[in-house]
Amino acid sequence: MTDAATSNKADVIVLGAGIVGVSAAYAARQRGLSVILVDRREPGSETSYGNAGILSSGSISPLNNPSLWKALPKYLTNRHPALRWDPVWAIRNIDWVVRFLANATPSRTRPRATALHGLIGASLKLHREWIVKADAAQRIRETGWLKAWRGDAVAAAKAEQALLAEYGIASQLLDRQAISALEPNILPVYQVGLLHTQTASVDSPGAVVKAYARMFAGSGGEVSQSDIKAIAPEGDGWRVVLADGVMSARHIVVALGPWSADLLRPLGYRVPLAFERGYHREFRPNPVRSLQRPIHDADGSFLMTPMEQGIRVTSGVELTARDAPSSLVQIDAVAEVARGVLQFGETVGEPWRGSRPTLPDSLPMIGPAPRHSGLWLAFGNQHIGFTTGPATGAAIAAMIAGAEPSFDVAAFSPSRYL
Repeated sequence: MTDAATSNKADVIVLGAGIVGVSAAYAARQRGLSVILVDRREPGSETSYGNAGILSSGSISPLNNPSLWKALPKYLTNRHPALRWDPVWAIRNIDWVVRFLANATPSRTRPRATALHGLIGASLKLHREWIVKADAAQRIRETGWLKAWRGDAVAAAKAEQALLAEYGIASQLLDRQAISALEPNILPVYQVGLLHTQTASVDSPGAVVKAYARMFAGSGGEVSQSDIKAIAPEGDGWRVVLADGVMSARHIVVALGPWSADLLRPLGYRVPLAFERGYHREFRPNPVRSLQRPIHDADGSFLMTPMEQGIRVTSGVELTARDAPSSLVQIDAVAEVARGVLQFGETVGEPWRGSRPTLPDSLPMIGPAPRHSGLWLAFGNQHIGFTTGPATGAAIAAMIAGAEPSFDVAAFSPSRYL
């Protein structure tokens, strides 16, 4: 990696070195294109670092699905662990809120689930291929992930299992005894569980992204670390203005996650982007009370997963401005609840906060900008960005090369909002 660009021209410049940007860069390099990957920080250091590390086969149902209406009254109290929201932000972004809620209907949910299923399936195939190529196979666990309920939620679990089965996604319904057999070191607080058997997880998502970035560099790609100031059309290509210089390329990929809209605004694009902010804390593991896989506590609205540094507990969603001050109320509350499930030690490091970019339909933008040739958009993967990053990037690389992506990208077209 360089602090300033050693090259100033390439076929493709990818802006953003999270999982999506790194994937786009590597996939474009695989197609023989010269590629520069640029970010202000090292690869995998922002949102791609702090997630739960799940490669989820079953995350096909967007958050704004019909069940949201039933949950909405308790969310409006602004005390539920699944969702905290800033009233001032909501008023200023009422158009986004209305459009988000308008998508929570059966007729709008099924097509989006189908589109996400295609994206996720293509991504998981690439993840399992790339993690071996990147010499990081030791980080992946093929142990599934467990969604668990504390009360009598057999009907809810069966309904979720039926939806997954419609898309050919395997799962197992578990009772209290089966959960204890699967995870003998947790306390018996759950009555019902649904094990997603085709889901994998990793022990450090940031390290996996860094491994993919090293794989990209090893294939002849260039990684440059610099602040990105602006992009502008130049001749038949693009100019990228950095804090320490200028680059040019025929194609530009904007994969800056929650910062993408800022870069595009001077070009006349008004991206309806909101931010699912989330937090995590990590704790020293108890060596005699190990956890084998991620567990999603459906009632507590948190997820805990074994990581390289310890047990990571992640919070629900916080809807507010991207750069608003942190509020640790949500993560501190669920961390205490998590202690009632698994014994673990003191905190490791500082609490983490990230902003997951979300569009009103909970689908990412994957494709060409509608009014500028050579400008490609790849962001908005909300809370499943780590899962869906590889296929998002690979689809962009395919389109740049004039080829068909491996899955149907029609639902993800940027032109639906721009």
